[in-house]
Parts: sequence; structure tokens; C-alpha cells
Amino acid sequence: MEMKSNILIFAGTTEGRELAEFLSRRGVALWVSVATEYGETLLPKGEGLSVHTGRMDEGDMEAFFKEKNIDLVVDATHPYAAVVSGNIFRACERTQTEYIRLLRKESKDTEDCIFVNSVKEAVDYLKKTDGNVLVTTGSKELSAFTEIPDYENRIFARVLSTPEVALDCAALGFRGKNLICMQGPFSRELNVAMLRQIGAAYLVTKDSGKAGGFEEKILAAREANAKVILIGRPAEQVQGNSMEEVKALLMKRLNLAGSWKISLVGMGMGSMENMTLEGLKAVEEADLLIGAERMLKTFKSYGKPEFCSYKPLEIRDFVYSHPEYEKVAVLLSGDVGFYSGARKLYEAFDGQEIQVYSGISSVVYFLGKLHTSWEDVHLLSLHGRKQNVIDAVKREKKVFALVGEKDGVKRLLEKLIYYGMDQVLVSVGERLSYPDEKIVRGLPGELLGETFSDLSVVLLENPSARAQTTHGISDEEFIRGKVPMTKQGIRSISISRLGLFKDSIVYDVGAGTGSVSVEMARMAPEGRVYAVEKKEEAVKLLEENKQKFAVDNLEVVPGTAPEALLDLPVPTHVFIGGSSGNLRQILETVLKKNPKVRLVINAITLETVAESLEAVKTLPVTDTEIMTAMIGEAKKAGPYHLMMGQNPVYIISCTGGGNDE
Repeated sequence: MEMKSNILIFAGTTEGRELAEFLSRRGVALWVSVATEYGETLLPKGEGLSVHTGRMDEGDMEAFFKEKNIDLVVDATHPYAAVVSGNIFRACERTQTEYIRLLRKESKDTEDCIFVNSVKEAVDYLKKTDGNVLVTTGSKELSAFTEIPDYENRIFARVLSTPEVALDCAALGFRGKNLICMQGPFSRELNVAMLRQIGAAYLVTKDSGKAGGFEEKILAAREANAKVILIGRPAEQVQGNSMEEVKALLMKRLNLAGSWKISLVGMGMGSMENMTLEGLKAVEEADLLIGAERMLKTFKSYGKPEFCSYKPLEIRDFVYSHPEYEKVAVLLSGDVGFYSGARKLYEAFDGQEIQVYSGISSVVYFLGKLHTSWEDVHLLSLHGRKQNVIDAVKREKKVFALVGEKDGVKRLLEKLIYYGMDQVLVSVGERLSYPDEKIVRGLPGELLGETFSDLSVVLLENPSARAQTTHGISDEEFIRGKVPMTKQGIRSISISRLGLFKDSIVYDVGAGTGSVSVEMARMAPEGRVYAVEKKEEAVKLLEENKQKFAVDNLEVVPGTAPEALLDLPVPTHVFIGGSSGNLRQILETVLKKNPKVRLVINAITLETVAESLEAVKTLPVTDTEIMTAMIGEAKKAGPYHLMMGQNPVYIISCTGGGNDE
């Protein structure tokens, strides 16, 4: 639906045309003024867009404002068109028309330029030099360069590709290879090619800003070893507004709703050279860049508006409160699908158009540097999360991990040594893709004395890794002492009754030597097992068995249940091998923590059996099963084998039947 307005845009620049298209897409009817028919061909096509073609002096402008009832003028003329801009400003003053100056930001990357105040000063400077010159200031002021000796051969003029302009330049003596008629802005690569083709020693330009391709000129001149002569901007009569500020003002004035295209751009390792071409294009076309500080720093030279954040909801709120930004690029480290913030951003911007540009993930880059394939690599992240890397190294021959915490690599090396994994080959990568990239390889003990960045990647190679898929460690393998231990047969039945998952949170109450704790920790590598034990000797054995079997997800908790359980995380499963007469209180505590907890109780004495039966009858549990197991093992006696019976053990299993709060 078309929205009528009394807005006039003097669109002599890329920004002016962009603003006209921005409003036209939203159904706003407006006037656009251009000086030439060629300028009209560059304008967007829209039903509500009316065009005035031809130059106007101050009086013509006044008359036009009155005739068309213009009440707001946006001056988007070139920063160097001081005369035209002055006419517009004065015409607005006399007709009491609101005036907004849309002004390009001045470029900052100009330290090595030769500054002059005018075309005349540029010409005077060049008279004292030798070498070819590429002039990119347009055709209007080209006549001044004819004062330079041998200008017909030295000066190469790049101008608009219209017949009128070509004829005017030819009349001044610029023709053949010294006259380049093309429509800009131009890429850095094309600028470099032109400078090298003509053997330019100098490039004359004005600060046309990002939209005018100024940055590409500066970068190209440096690459082609040409000195830049920069003509300074004339002083503005009024304070200018950026494109974003003008868009925001007009959207508020016209009560326009926002619409956004969100690009999630994977930056790879972080350097621009490491990004995909389509990812770079998305950044170049964006109105707003969002990301962590180190990512935004890569694109500082683009001069784009920025918002420094990595929090999805904070990003969403900022974008929705700034409808002037249509194309938003959210910069994400590595690949957007590998431990990335992209998942939560999908949810935050549900309903908006989202484009995803995957970057090169650190695992691909790093293992490529190591000349190592990664189809058989187990992937982990220790950046902002806890994962059982020790278990992974035991099971997998290759483990890749992101490390993102202070002294993270050092602590990982210390763990490998503590758990007897000192023969694992460790490769550490820092500052990947940057000039100061660092990759080191060695055994844990060899690398322990080195200093590593908080944000690193590691590859852990363990040729002897072997994944055990079932429980059933031999009793003889445990360090035992004089502390009672749940034997292998009973242990296997009890753990089967628990029905653990890989991420279960388990209590082992009355853990003893830790035979059940160790087995459960191996079966729940992504979970955690809390071995609760009150006897000092048993606590020591627990720590020794934890180290021997390298179960880093096992935590020994000295103390008596149920008091020792109060501050532990909510359990999904609980095994009770010893209760010290507190069975009912223990069951009440864990059922309160998780009304649907899975429970297995081992009882040897009849009194404990009776206490267990009374508890499961009166507490809110369901699916109660009771079995007795009597395990007999053969013992060799001379040439014979005798079956030696163990004490019968009662195994009571049930599940909490209450409701989750």
C-alpha cells in the first residue's frame, strides 16, 4: 500500500539512491532529484517514485518546493558538491522546509596520503613530479590538469561512461589510452590492475567514503606502489547525519515497520583471509555488524555500524529496536554448526529471514595443518562447558577439543599425567590463521612448562585407546584394602537394574572401594557419579581407584548420608550399597530432590531387607522389583575345582512415582 509523503531527496550519490530505494520498498511515495538523465537510469524503479531530472539553481529549488508542497528535503549530494549543497540549504531556509544533510563518514585509513586542499593544489604538486598519474576526481575539474607539462601522456583520466563526458574530455586532449570511461565504484583488484597497466606513480582522488569506493582506491594504491594525493573535503554548512540516522528519523516520522535479513556468518579462525567469499560478501552488504570485540576488529576498516555482543537475546533486542538496519550480519567464530551460538539465534530471530554462511571450523583447519584426517576424530568443547575429555581419550584414538578457559591447556596436561596418560601425543594450536599462529606437539610432560593462550585447540592422540561397551571389571583389578566391595556378579546385576544413560547423574551411597562407582562412571561418560562414603580408609581407596581407572567424572564425597547428599546436584539414579541405618531418610531425601529418580538397593542382612521393604511400601515409588542373587565362583583345590558360594544379596529396584515440581 502506497504511503503519500512530501519528501524530496537530492540523490547525487550512492547513498541518495539507496535511501530512495529504502523508502520505495516500504511503499513511500517521494520525489527524487538528479542532475542528469544518466543519473536517472541509476535510480531504483518504483511506482511511488517521482523523478525530477536536470540541474536546479537556488531559485528553481524554491519554486519546486512550493509547487510540490515539499516539507522535508534530504540533501544526499556529493560531499564535494559544496555549491549545490549550499543552494539546497538556502532554498530550504527561505521556504521554511526542513533540511537534513545525509553525509558520508570521512575515511580514517589515510595516514600515508599526500593531503591538498583543492584541485589546484593537486595540480601544483604534480607539476614538480615525474611519472604517470591516474585522476579519479571526475570530468568537471579535469581542465585544471591540462596545466601539467606533457599532460596528454602523463595524465590518465577515469570518468563516467557517457557520450557527453567522453566528448568533453576529448576536447581537452584526453583521448585513447589516457581516457578511461567506466561507471564506479571499482573493486580493489580492478584499481590495482588499472594502476599497474598505466604504470601510475600517483593516484588523485577525493574522499568519497565507503560507498564511493575510496577504501578500495587506497588499498590498491598501496599494493601498486602509487602515492595517493587526497583532495580535502570542503567545510559543511550544517551538521551532517549518517545514513543510519537518516533512515531511523524517517522511519519514526513515517511510522514504518522494520523488516530484517539476518546473516549468520562463520568467520573461521578469525582472519578475513580465512573466510568464505560468500561470507565476506554478506559482511560487505550488511548495514550492521554484530559480534564479539575480536571479530568486529577484523572489519574496523569497513566503517560499518557495530554492536558488540554475543548474547542472542541482547542481539535480538538491539536489532528489533533499530529498524533502520535491514541487513544484519552476526559474526560467529569458526563454523556456525560446531559449538556455535547459531542455535539460540535461530530461536531468537524466529520468523525473520535467516541466511547461514558456514565458516571453516577450527577442527578442519587445525588437522589440515597437522596433515591428519578427521573423519575418525571425537569432537569436544571445553569452552564454557564441562566434558569428560579423559574418558574420551581412553575410548578414542583421536580427540579434538576447543579450550577456552584460563590455564585450560595446562590443567588438561596435568590431568593426563595424573591418570597415567603421559604417552598421549598432544598438539596445541593458538591464534590459528593469524600471522603469529603457533602449533606445538609433544607428550604431556614435555609441554607442561609452556604457556598457552586461554583460547586454544588441542588434538589428543592415543594409539592404545579402546572403548569398553559393557560393565564387568574383574574384582582383582580394584585396589581393595580391608574395605568391603560389591563383587563383580552382584555389581553387574545391580547396574543393569539401574538402567543408566550416558549423561546420568548418579549417587553411590556407601561407596566402599568404589567398584560400583567406577563402573557407573565408565557407563555414564557425559554424566557424573558422586561416591558418598563416611569411612576415611574407604575415601582414600576411592581416590586411588578413581585415578587407576581414570574416571574423571567420579567425585568422591566424604560424609554420611543423607546430610552429605543435600548440596549435591539433582540425581537421575541412586545406588545404595550401605546406609548406616539411615535408609528411609536417604530415600526421602533423594525422592524430594527428584520424585522420579531410579533407585537400586543392595541388602545383605535381613534387617536391611525388612527396612527396605517397609520403605518401598510406604514411600511414593512404583515398579518395585525384588530379587535375590547367590553367586558361586570356582576355586581351584589341587587338581579339582570347588564352587565357593558368596552370601546371598537382595537387590531391590524401584522408580519414584511422584510428580516433578
